[in-house]
Amino acid sequence: MDQPGQVAELAATDPVALAAALIRCPSVTPADAGAQALLAQVLERLGCRVRRLRFGVVENLYARIGQGRPHLCFAGHTDVVPPGGAAWRLPPFAATLEDGVLYGRGACDMKGGVAAFIAAAARHLAHAPPAGSLSFLITGDEEGEARDGTARVLDWMRAEGEVPDFCLVAEPTNPAFLGEMIKIGRRGSLNARLSVRGVQGHAAYPHRADNPVHRLITILAALTGTVLDQGSDRFERSSLQVTSIDVGNPASNVIPAEARAAFNIRFNDRHDGATLEAWLREVCAAHAPDHTLDTAVSGEAFVTEPGEALGLLQAAIRAETGRDPALDTGGGTSDARFIAKLCPVAEFGLVGASMHKADEHVRVDELEALTRIFGRFIAGFLAADRA
Repeated sequence: MDQPGQVAELAATDPVALAAALIRCPSVTPADAGAQALLAQVLERLGCRVRRLRFGVVENLYARIGQGRPHLCFAGHTDVVPPGGAAWRLPPFAATLEDGVLYGRGACDMKGGVAAFIAAAARHLAHAPPAGSLSFLITGDEEGEARDGTARVLDWMRAEGEVPDFCLVAEPTNPAFLGEMIKIGRRGSLNARLSVRGVQGHAAYPHRADNPVHRLITILAALTGTVLDQGSDRFERSSLQVTSIDVGNPASNVIPAEARAAFNIRFNDRHDGATLEAWLREVCAAHAPDHTLDTAVSGEAFVTEPGEALGLLQAAIRAETGRDPALDTGGGTSDARFIAKLCPVAEFGLVGASMHKADEHVRVDELEALTRIFGRFIAGFLAADRA
């Protein structure tokens, strides 16, 4: 790697150089491997006040330049998933540039997106100080448990009075082409683990036993047979999916004493975690007096309704790509589920077709185009009067 000062100076306005430098930091969650320090150096050179925020073993940062409004925040993460067992044609942390394509773990999810918004900010700041404020929330705990990352930084931001007018998360939202899709919301997610206990016995004498497998199957049939809703204005139908059924019984002639299952509910804005948990407990109690149900809601459904900020983002995308992006709420969860509790939020970034795969990559021309989109958005947002 280049000397830190050389990297910081070069990367300030060059998204390819910054993305490559970040990829060379093997920051497999929750490890940081120097990624946050690199960004802190770049942002300090831009004139930002940088706060390094370590929670547990997770490195995070919050940086801001300017004091007034409008206040635009960009959010992203520097942690990545492991390279995995699949064979990479190129080393996953070498940041190889080949035929106009940058390869490496995190190239599109989402070190490329982080590099693009920092480069866009650097180009904007090169002309004039911001008429308002730009800030950056960058975590090292998005691909992991997401407990000591964005959620903890947001608690700090509330306490410090750091509340943006709008936040843009640079997740790779586009399925195949840059400019296809903006995420304006996400479904909620509830995970459940159910254990049903019965009475063990001989399979030939079921009257002397209480088969927990039968009770478990009845519960799962009741749950999966329920239509949770027909969707809503901004969301598709909610979905309950059984992800595991475990008995662990090696004997074919023994009724087991316990049976377990796990399932996940992806729910829209017609529900919340508390009401869904109450429904689950009611169904389980009706069919299995002796059971344990553990639930965890990793995020509630949210949506940011179209307004001025989203209009500016759509216009910036249209100007660079010629496409009118769809406003979407599908897919999995992201850190936007936490940010939505603080301020309006949307997500837009690179093409995500190669994320979490071997030979993850981003086209250099798309990385440059995303930087220009972010630059247009910054200019339009900071020029708006929100006083």
